[in-house]
Amino acid sequence: MSEYRELLPIAVEAVNRAAEAMRHRSPGALTVKGDRDFASELDYAIERDVRAFLNAETPEVGFLGEEEGRTGSAEMQWVLDPIDGTANFVRGLPLCAVSLALVHGNEAVLGVIELPFLASRYTAAKGDGAYANGQEIRVSSTSDLGEAIVSIGDYAVGPDAEARNRLRLALTAQLAAEVQRVRMTGSAALDLAWLAEGRLDAALTLSNHAWDMAAGVVIARESGAAVIDQDGADHDVSSAVTLAATPALAGAVLATYRKAASTVEVVQ
Repeated sequence: MSEYRELLPIAVEAVNRAAEAMRHRSPGALTVKGDRDFASELDYAIERDVRAFLNAETPEVGFLGEEEGRTGSAEMQWVLDPIDGTANFVRGLPLCAVSLALVHGNEAVLGVIELPFLASRYTAAKGDGAYANGQEIRVSSTSDLGEAIVSIGDYAVGPDAEARNRLRLALTAQLAAEVQRVRMTGSAALDLAWLAEGRLDAALTLSNHAWDMAAGVVIARESGAAVIDQDGADHDVSSAVTLAATPALAGAVLATYRKAASTVEVVQ
């Protein structure tokens, strides 16, 4: 049994609180964070509620939220994206998630992702497998890139977006030439959960904010996925890029990324 599993019920309750708020409350006022980037009033409300709940339940564990930063220990911390896919949520698109991870040092060791409008909850603790609504899940058996459905993360917005998007556009073009289909859902957490469940065969995100990726990374790994960075090393919280795939596709996915990166000046 995973040494982190005993914290899973607390994480599930925290995520359930957030998911209920998403199902029953409106986004509220929007706060502009930058060029084409914003957070909703509900993002902030959920983060504050979950932070308070987890601080009461696990006061020895720190907390990092997307909207209001870190409190407490950085060695062991909860990492929350209160609404992953806020733009989707605000527009009524159901492709959005609550993403909560436990990070120990530089490694994600526990994750809970809920898709509130798709009736799906994904959980994993290091060494204990990955589950969707309580049923164990595994990555697909796809081994041919030409048969793979691959998701790619959102294009960049904000400062230097044009420069940062050169690689994203090059990677999109390279994938379009090699894979069966390319998908962009707008939620990194959802992409990694669907990879873990076998709905997708690879999920590529050219960034690595811990709140976006950490829960999905541990869930994907526990389902059998390979999760690496742009150098082919094991992905961790400090990685710049997140390349996740079935083990049989990991080498081909890395090669595809490198082909795209060789054609442009890479700006993360």
